[in-house]
Formats: sequence, C-alpha cells, structure tokens
Amino acid sequence: MLTRRQFLLAGYGSLLGAMAGLSGCAHSAGKMSSASMAPGLPHKGMGVFGSLSLKAHAERNGLLYGCAVRPELFSQDAKYTRLIIDQCDILVAENAMKWLALRPAFNSYYFNEADALLAFAEQHQMKLRGHNLVWHEQLPKWFASMVNRDNAREVLVQHIQTVAGRYSGRIHSWDVVNEAIWIPDGRADGLRKSPWLSLLGDDYIELAFRTAREADPTALLTYNDYGIEEDSQENEQKRSAVLLLLRRLKARNVPIDAVGIQSHLTANPNASFRGDGLRRFISSARDLGLQVFVTEMDVADGALPGDVGTRDDAVAALYRDYLNVVLANPAVTAVLTWGITDRYTWLQTNKPRKDGMHVRPLPFDEEYRAKPAFIALRRTFDDRQADASTQGADGSAANPYAPFTPNPTRARE
Repeated sequence: MLTRRQFLLAGYGSLLGAMAGLSGCAHSAGKMSSASMAPGLPHKGMGVFGSLSLKAHAERNGLLYGCAVRPELFSQDAKYTRLIIDQCDILVAENAMKWLALRPAFNSYYFNEADALLAFAEQHQMKLRGHNLVWHEQLPKWFASMVNRDNAREVLVQHIQTVAGRYSGRIHSWDVVNEAIWIPDGRADGLRKSPWLSLLGDDYIELAFRTAREADPTALLTYNDYGIEEDSQENEQKRSAVLLLLRRLKARNVPIDAVGIQSHLTANPNASFRGDGLRRFISSARDLGLQVFVTEMDVADGALPGDVGTRDDAVAALYRDYLNVVLANPAVTAVLTWGITDRYTWLQTNKPRKDGMHVRPLPFDEEYRAKPAFIALRRTFDDRQADASTQGADGSAANPYAPFTPNPTRARE
C-alpha cells in the first residue's frame, strides 16, 4: 500500500499528465515542457484559471497567494496584467514603494506608481503589501549628503508618517524594517551596520515600528529578512539573531504582527530540502504570537543543467519540498513569489546562467505558460488542507493545524 506521501508524489506526475491531455500536448506524464505547450497565455482547457488558479487553491486552504509586480507593466503588457488578475489575491511592489522610487528629492515625494498599484489592487479586490519603510539599500542619492545624526530621526519618522499614513487602512501589511540582521558585521546582537544604525543607534527599529503603528493602526507590521531558510550554520546563526530581535521587540511591547521569510532559494542537482531549522524558527515565531509570510519566493536554476525539462522538474521539486515544510505551521498565512513570469524575473539580471539560457524560477514561463512549479505550488496549498484533516478535530494546542489568530483586531481574512 502506498503511503500518503508516495500517493501525493504519484499524484503530482498524474496531474501534469492530465493537464497535457487537456491541452492536447503529446509528451510524457510528469513533464510539462515549454516546447509542447501552446504559445501565449494558457487556455482554459489547461486548468489554470478560475477555481483551478493559484489564488483559488490558496483561498480554499486558508492562505493568500500573490506576487511582486511592476505597476508600469500594467499599461504595457496585457497578458502580464491578465495573469496577475487571474492568479493573485495579494500583491507587493518590486520597487515602487521603496525610498529610491518615492523620494526623488529631500523635500518631495513621487507617489504615481504606488498610487496606481493600490488602485489596481482595490479594483480587482486584491490586498496589497507595503514594501518597505526602512532598508539600507535603494536609498536615494541625496541621502548620504542630506541625512545626518542631527536630523535622521526626523527624516525617518516623517517618511513613515507620510508614506504609511497616505495608505492607512488600505494596506494588508507593511515590511516596516527590511534586512536589519547581518552576522558578518560582528555585532553581538547581529544587527547590520547600516546607515540607520550608524545614525540612530539600535533603537531605530523600535522607532520605525511604533511610528508605523501610529500612521496605520490596521496594517500588519512585519520584519522581513532572507538567509534564514537553509540548514546551514550561517543560516542558523541568522535565524538565532532574528529571533533575538523579535523577542526583544515583543518584550518591549513594540507593535509587530508578523515576520517575513523572503525565500529566495537555489536549486542544486541531487540536493533536497529538509528545513529542520526553518521549522523551529516558524514555531518560535508562532510562540511569539506572530504571523509568518513567505514574502519573496523564487528558485534560482543557475546550478542546474541546461535541459529545460530537467530544470523545471528540479525547480518544482524545491517549491514542493520547501512549502511542505513551511505550510505545516498555521502561523504561515501568505505566500508571495517574487514575480509570476520568467519574462520579468530579477534573476535574469542578478543571477544569470553561465550558458546564456534564460532562467526559469517562477510558476509561468516567458510566454506565460504554466510550468511544473505552478503545479507544485497548487499541490502544496492542497496538501496543507489534506494534512490538517489527519489531525485531531478538537483544535487543541497539540494540533499544529489549529486555527491561528494572534491578533484578531488586525488579522486579515
């Protein structure tokens, strides 16, 4: 008799085969190669729209699914826009809400793209994440010459009040502080020696969260970071430092509602994802009463062979294995990929393949065709509900799938 795990893995291949039959593609079950799929957006017979979309499967299993977007593309690429509408419940700007985009000059703001993104989200009944209010990167050029120890506090507070206040009551969650931990800098608390730390000291994080709560009482306030996903000594050190920061903030009654795990992953040949340290981290976050968001997920394929089918299968397997670990804890309430189509992925520029082939890290390819990664995402959303049904029905603390509402006044449906 097959174990449940074996059954699910077998079902993964069967589902791909069924999709091939629906689309009239002639290729083997378990493979959904780009060459065999019709060009353009996947048609309805392929089973990726409506009740078969990522957002529909996520909704049925207590999750939000969405992705990072570039609002300027909404007027340039109709297929991209349609795909976002069809698949997503929640959006986040890749760059439009960062300091560099919002602050062209010391005394001026530029909100056109951020406003357009919010209008788009609201028009299509989507939620919007704000990303981000405090970060050491993508600061405008004027920052280094205009911001000093005398005015840094005022500059930070005014920025958060202006930006978060502009969208108050309309944002699902804000990444209030982004990537504040950096172990190589050698501090005992793990804090990064960022411009903000240099100018304001280590209480800049508390200041940012308290100011954000005043500016927007309803948004879920989030600390967001990367490099905490793998079972390596480096990642374990960073997880420990992030937890130290979160515990310190909670002990001081700083208003923080969630932690974001960026989840930029790399697929390696013959390597599997265990995630023991990540499981412990998420459990610790839940113990602190925090929600957990997967905020920027993608899977780099630069270490994989050039064959597209092989790459797509390995990328899908890592999506599946990673999310099976993460979604086992009900504290995780949202999954966002950093983009949705390979056509516009940041990895093509930042982590290109040495063989010159286009990278394939996302659920849809350059021509907006669903890939094995799409099926892996959908399957893991469904696995969560299937796993929950095997647990006790009394909702006791021993049940890891018991309902999780850490802050009912701000928890989002």
